[in-house]
Amino acid sequence: MSQWWEYPALPRRPGERAILKAKAICGGGRTGRLAKPGEFHIKLSSATQSRSGVQWRPMPTLFHLHLRGKTEKPGRQRCLRFLPITPTSLSFPEGAGQEPSSFSVGPRRRLQLRGAPTLLALTWTFAPIPTSAPAPPAMDSATRDKMQPALPPGSSCPGPEWPEQERAEQLARGAALKWASGIFYRPEQLARLGQYRSREVQRTCSLEARIKSVVQSYLEGVKTGVRQLAWALEAVQGAREALGQAHGLLWGMAEAAQTLEPLREQVVQHKQLQAMSQLLPRLRAVPAALAHTQTLIDAQRLLEAYVSLRELEQLQEETWAPLGGLELPVFEGLGPLAEALGQAVEAAAGAAGRLAREDPALLVAAMRVAEVDAGRTTSLEQAARDWRQRCLRALQEGLEQIHFGTPLQPGPGALAEWLEALRVALPAELAAAEALVAPCCPPHYNVVRLWAHTLHSGLRRCLQQLLEGPQLEAADAFTLLHWALHVYLGPEMMGSLELGPEADVSDLEPLLTLENIEQLEAIFVAKVQASVAQWLQKALDGDVAEWGREQEPDTDPSGFYHSPMPAIVLQILEENIRVTRMVSESLQRRVHGMALSELSAFLRSFSDALIRFSRDHLRGEATAPHYVPYLLATLNHQSALSSSVSVLQPDWVAPGALAPVEAALDELQRRICRLVLEALLAELQPLFAALPSRRWLSSPELLDDVCERTASFCQDFRHVRDPAVQLLLAEAERTVVLQYLRALMQGRLVCRGADERTQAAERLRHDAAQLRELFLGLVRIWGLEESVQCAPVLLALRELLNLRDPTLLGLEVAGLRQQFPDVRCEDRLGREEGPGGAGRGLRTCTP
Repeated sequence: MSQWWEYPALPRRPGERAILKAKAICGGGRTGRLAKPGEFHIKLSSATQSRSGVQWRPMPTLFHLHLRGKTEKPGRQRCLRFLPITPTSLSFPEGAGQEPSSFSVGPRRRLQLRGAPTLLALTWTFAPIPTSAPAPPAMDSATRDKMQPALPPGSSCPGPEWPEQERAEQLARGAALKWASGIFYRPEQLARLGQYRSREVQRTCSLEARIKSVVQSYLEGVKTGVRQLAWALEAVQGAREALGQAHGLLWGMAEAAQTLEPLREQVVQHKQLQAMSQLLPRLRAVPAALAHTQTLIDAQRLLEAYVSLRELEQLQEETWAPLGGLELPVFEGLGPLAEALGQAVEAAAGAAGRLAREDPALLVAAMRVAEVDAGRTTSLEQAARDWRQRCLRALQEGLEQIHFGTPLQPGPGALAEWLEALRVALPAELAAAEALVAPCCPPHYNVVRLWAHTLHSGLRRCLQQLLEGPQLEAADAFTLLHWALHVYLGPEMMGSLELGPEADVSDLEPLLTLENIEQLEAIFVAKVQASVAQWLQKALDGDVAEWGREQEPDTDPSGFYHSPMPAIVLQILEENIRVTRMVSESLQRRVHGMALSELSAFLRSFSDALIRFSRDHLRGEATAPHYVPYLLATLNHQSALSSSVSVLQPDWVAPGALAPVEAALDELQRRICRLVLEALLAELQPLFAALPSRRWLSSPELLDDVCERTASFCQDFRHVRDPAVQLLLAEAERTVVLQYLRALMQGRLVCRGADERTQAAERLRHDAAQLRELFLGLVRIWGLEESVQCAPVLLALRELLNLRDPTLLGLEVAGLRQQFPDVRCEDRLGREEGPGGAGRGLRTCTP
């Protein structure tokens, strides 16, 4: 029975590549890899991969070599392959612990491996693979070590003292087995075993010699290092002893120095007393010098006061160093004295404008003190006084206080006067700064530029406060906009040619931001809109109040009804649009839109007032003695507004901006005409009620009355301006004719024969001619264009009455509809009494 043995060189951890490769002479080689402990994979050939779609095949960690078949074809070599572990496994003969002397292949063939010192001679048994077998028994570590082959004698490899060494040894054994299995696979290859053995012996000896040489060199280096370390240890011990001795000496010197500390303090006190004795006469004069310096400050003798102050400060510095930083009580008043001098310099700088005119020497002294003190250096631990910056701030604050102080800000309604005062004062201030203040100050102060920027920033801040306060009136908002956008930077103020380039403020922030301009424009437009609406309402109320007077409307020299209301309305709107041209285009557009909106609202109010006036008159609640003349006067108002509304359309306005206003005017004209024609119909209605009748058929008196009243009613049309009168006459003619037709056709008249029908047709012709002459006469009297067009409908109706063939009645009615589309015609069957028998009549209704 063969024994089972676990191959020692097999990789145990995942990822390790197998050392052994089964060299398959027929079918190519295969390479194994370890996927996880206990599972070994081999790589399949390309053909197998293409057939099965699998690249790696799992194999167990134990394997044996199997020789395929007992009989082979000529020229075909045997192949080794990895097979799954079975009971028939890799086995050793008895005495596997000793150096084997043969390598067996199957039961019939044996290959002898003798005397291989570096190769592990094992006996492999190739047996058939049974279909089932029990699991191999577990082996303990002692049995496994016993079954593992021992190293050949003379080998220089040490025992497995570390895991790394053991693993390296296992890998080496596996490599040797692989090499041996490939080289001595066939019996004829055993002839060269002696050559391989001698070559391996030489290689082993060479490696051992090289290892000995390397180890010998390492040992010599270690010996040298140990010797040098011994020398270093001796040197360190000597230095340590020397340092200990020095440390003891230092402790002794420190104890001696502590005994000398009182003497040192005495020496310091002696030096301080010596310095005090030398400075004592000068220190006694310090209180008097402080008082004298305060007197100079009060007398505004700033240069002398500063010299005295510097002498005192120098004396303080001289006493400070010898006394070790000790402050003497005698110098306690020096700090307040310096602050008093700084305040005096600051006050002089704040009144620079006044001092430049009245006492320029004092201003120059203050500036010199500030500049000299800026270059002062001191050894004392004191903060810098920075009088130069205080002077600059005082210059700015004083200038702003003069022109933009709280008591000087304008009250309600006084903004225009305040801005006018600034227009005069600011250029004068800049001119005085350039002529008087600038020579008194150092050149790097840039007085003119400082003055201009200070005035600009102060004015800007003052205007911001003004806008944050109560809302301005319309006049104040307009004045401020015009002043800030045009006057301030104009030639009258900051853009004056008399001012130098240093006074240019165009590169600074504008006085009013875009939000401020938007706010002021909105305030102005809202205030103006309310004012305009109030004025227009007053004008309308005044005109409406005149409609109930006992006298007729006023006329102009040409005899036309006239009222100042249209001129007032357009003047109010046009002036508001024109005045905003002085400010900005945006404001002008805003006001123009507001004006058109208010004009449309005014026209709606005007139309509503006319409706109320007409309703009250017709109901009898407030009868107007001159109802129609005042309606005609309002028609003249509409004509005046229509002819003059173009003044509200400047060149920059889009052409269709006035379309809503023109539409409202047209609607107002139609409403006035309708009211006038309703009054005319009210007078003619009793006369038209008698149509048709035998009286009308036999006599022209009825239509004569109609023409007389119409002519009397239309006499007042002469006070209406053209083209409104032309439209009014045309509408009057159309209204009279249509009312005539409506009365004629809504009544009932039975013609007893053809003669009566002929008589009715002749009456229609006569009436048409009479109405035509009426309106043509009115047109000729007033010199208007002849446009009488409504009488032909009567003549067309006459032709229907003269119709003899009733079958043609529908055709004639269709022709009448086509010729006069605003007339509705209806056929109506009737009876004609007389010899002619049955016939047809016609009823015509107007819209």
